[in-house]
Amino acid sequence: MKSKLDLDEISDWQTFESLLTDYFKEVKEDRNIKDIIVEPSGEGSDGGRDILVTFLITDSVVSFERKWVVQCKFYQRAVSKAELASVNIPTLIHEYNADGYLLVCRGNVTSNVSKMFEDLRAKCKMGYSYIIWTASDLITQLLVQPPQPLIQKYFPEYYEFLRAQERRQRKEK
Repeated sequence: MKSKLDLDEISDWQTFESLLTDYFKEVKEDRNIKDIIVEPSGEGSDGGRDILVTFLITDSVVSFERKWVVQCKFYQRAVSKAELASVNIPTLIHEYNADGYLLVCRGNVTSNVSKMFEDLRAKCKMGYSYIIWTASDLITQLLVQPPQPLIQKYFPEYYEFLRAQERRQRKEK
């Protein structure tokens, strides 16, 4: 039984992508999001897009849309610039009429990838967003308001730990 949420409970890249797809479907709760459209790329070559997420948001005055191209990398080692070299990220964002690109990593990224994203942000004249979620960022997102179904489905050992803690607390009362 794991006493912390650990991405090692995810066994393969398909499950990792499914976790992210399900996560984006769940984030609608407790935010100004009216609807979320989550479109996985499906089987085969994805051209740098694993998931396309469209948020329909309201600010109480007007509704608007934010669209993200999401790329998932299920590597234990740090993602290098070479692994992103086949994708022209600004073109990909433009192709999907998106607002930004989110790279989600099971591990971390190399300093070259961090620098590349810094440069993309600094030089972008189109206002696109370039974001990286490393393992710790993803875990933080999952723990902010942990959706129980996601924790139970993707992190069964951690879920059992939480249940055991709850049982222990009830007995102490």
